[in-house]
Amino acid sequence: MSVNPNEQPGPEGEEPKAAEPPQPAGPRETPETPVAVPGPMPPSVEGGESAPEGAGSSPEAAAGAGGGPDGRRRLADALWPPRVTRAQLVVALLLACLGFGLAIQVSSTSEGSALRGARQEDLVRILDELDDRTQRLEDEKARLEKQRSELESSSDQAEEARRQTQEKERQLGILAGTVAAEGPGITLTVTDPVGAVESDMLLDAIQELRAAGAEAIQVDGVRVVANSYFTGGGDDMRIDGTQVTAPYVFKVIGKPEDLEPALNIPGGVVQTLEKEQATATVERSAKIVVDALRPAKRPDYARSSSP
Repeated sequence: MSVNPNEQPGPEGEEPKAAEPPQPAGPRETPETPVAVPGPMPPSVEGGESAPEGAGSSPEAAAGAGGGPDGRRRLADALWPPRVTRAQLVVALLLACLGFGLAIQVSSTSEGSALRGARQEDLVRILDELDDRTQRLEDEKARLEKQRSELESSSDQAEEARRQTQEKERQLGILAGTVAAEGPGITLTVTDPVGAVESDMLLDAIQELRAAGAEAIQVDGVRVVANSYFTGGGDDMRIDGTQVTAPYVFKVIGKPEDLEPALNIPGGVVQTLEKEQATATVERSAKIVVDALRPAKRPDYARSSSP
């Protein structure tokens, strides 16, 4: 019994069915799909990336999107002409007043800047000098008030006025150098072995002594008064035209506990002289005699107005 190779065996008890003949090859039917018509491709971007969106848009759209001339024109129109409201004017006025106040505050604060860099010793000395000057002014005030009360309570006011006038004349004579004086004070001796001391150094010493309350000063037999001047230096030192030589001896009447510290402050007269290889020694004394006198100068034009 021949077997057809195209027959497939079926289940048991059934006859094999004949295999279906192969279908002839031909075109298959496919569902109809729309086909897009290719259009112009956008310009390629370097690196294989596609062109950014909107690259092919119109110049007007690009100007509006990128802030071109239209954007700058709108910004200029918004800023000019300026539109100032009342609230903005009030705020500007307040800011101007605040700046003016800050400038005044800074200016007033900077006036005391000279003392910011001072050392503690200098600040203490300045404070002590202010206290001493305040005390001297208080003493002068008390003295004048006492004189006024004596004049008011005296039975012979003319005699009391004459006595006070004579006392005032004696005090003015001491200041003018026409009257000798004595009292507590110090003796300042300045030696100058190398001749390095100049006139301005001695003048600084006089200024420091006067600031400390010196009432009468004499240097090497020359009375120093308000209009005294120093010239020269070294071997030709002169005071009011009179030559003086080292060692220079200052006789000063005043409060010793005020005069000595004024010369020995850091950076003061003593240290300045020591830098010039000169030496300065200060000695306190309970009695200093200032007997160098200056001739009383007669005024050329001034006359007393009292009858």
